[in-house]
Amino acid sequence: MAERTEQRRTFGPVVLLGLATGALAAVAGSKPWISATGSSSFPGGARLALADVTSMPLAAALSLVVLACWGVVLVTRGWVRRSVAVLGAVAALGLLVTTVVGFWTLPDQLRAAMEQFVADGDHDITFTGWYAAALVGAVGSVVATALAVVKIPSWPEMGTRYDSPTGESAPVEPEGNIEIWKALDEGHDPTAPERPLD
Repeated sequence: MAERTEQRRTFGPVVLLGLATGALAAVAGSKPWISATGSSSFPGGARLALADVTSMPLAAALSLVVLACWGVVLVTRGWVRRSVAVLGAVAALGLLVTTVVGFWTLPDQLRAAMEQFVADGDHDITFTGWYAAALVGAVGSVVATALAVVKIPSWPEMGTRYDSPTGESAPVEPEGNIEIWKALDEGHDPTAPERPLD
């Protein structure tokens, strides 16, 4: 019993970690991860064209998938909840791989793009703080979603009272004056419980 209570306590911290790191990755994924500095200035319009190769749009998309999975995990139960947690873990792994791949590919892509605009000029390519934020978000998302997959069976779930009704319950005959008035308010004829008033 104590072990189950301890496992239930992980629900809040893991969900908060997942939401925070997913949001961090989503914001960082839409920002430039690298920048170029040097002696030559870029001609007009070049900076706008080069902005396309300074980040990985896939990272932003995957982080939004991770955030959506957390939203579904909060409102579902059973095998659906666990399946969505697994999907979130796969998306988080994809986010981490995309972020690591960006470390190796983005500088070369930016250099190749700059050669189209500047024939000569020495440019230093550096990673921005947004890349570090994206990496932290990706690692945190992997950790949080992996913990969710493992610990979901012991986490609390929403009660069934919030589910939509699956069938009509048999009407109960009212027994007192208050119950008769309640039945009338709900559209039921207290003298004929099987036939609701239209």
